[in-house]
Amino acid sequence: MVTLTVNGKTRSLDGPTPLEEFLKSHEVNTRFVAVAYNGTVLRKEEFSRVVLKEGDVVEIVRPVGGG
Repeated sequence: MVTLTVNGKTRSLDGPTPLEEFLKSHEVNTRFVAVAYNGTVLRKEEFSRVVLKEGDVVEIVRPVGGG
């Protein structure tokens, strides 16, 4: 079991999880999202190299349209 923080909330995962897998399982469109991992904003090319593990802090920001 892995415990991490996603957008300020504690989340539990079965084990270390690739970031891309986590985003897909939560139906996050990676074309239109910014992700900060442990305080560092990731480039989209880096998503495939990150594995979420115990104690990580992730912020997922989606654009909001309006007018």
